[in-house]
Amino acid sequence: MSDDGDPIRVYLVDDHALFRSGVRAELDRGDGGTPVVEVIGEAGSVDEAVAGVGHLAPDVVLLDVHLPGGGGAEILRRTRAAGTESVFLALSVSDAAEDVISVIRAGARGYVTKTISGRDLSDAVRRVRAGDAVFSPRLAGFVLDAFSDRPGAAPPVDPEVDQLTKRERDVLRLLARGYAYKEIAGELFISVKTVETHVSSVLRKTQTSNRHELSRWATDRRLV
Repeated sequence: MSDDGDPIRVYLVDDHALFRSGVRAELDRGDGGTPVVEVIGEAGSVDEAVAGVGHLAPDVVLLDVHLPGGGGAEILRRTRAAGTESVFLALSVSDAAEDVISVIRAGARGYVTKTISGRDLSDAVRRVRAGDAVFSPRLAGFVLDAFSDRPGAAPPVDPEVDQLTKRERDVLRLLARGYAYKEIAGELFISVKTVETHVSSVLRKTQTSNRHELSRWATDRRLV
């Protein structure tokens, strides 16, 4: 609960309605039947989330990293620019370092993965509302590295990497590891034609002209 004894007002952002329903049920349940967290709204896209957060002014926003129309970092940028005072906690299936660092740099107070239990998620919501930073095990190391100057620390978020979609990054990693188009298609359960389309897009966005240059580009940014 908040300091005044009222339930913490939460806005839920995820592009899967079934997942949102499950999270809502877990959070609304509370301990002993008394809800300490109240889900006051939800959204399935960036634009919907920005509008909802602006209108409802929740205490805490639970948001996924990858969404139609952008992602969690885009929601953070747009709502922050509008002056929101809501606290943001990322809730995602992804535990990739670049995803964690991206939303933390954008202003999220914590990052937990979807393997978290309902009880632990409620606790995470309470903690970020109270001002704590909350991370799933091992993810905190990514953040510490990103803000550290020590040798071996993770590089800062690269705008050139941020412009790639998650699927484009997946294709890029496999391509840089030497996978053939057919093998990439098999790994990602997509067609070879779709792989070719993603590669063309990545080449254009990274301003590289061939596979060798692209592999070097990915290696320089520690994507492989």
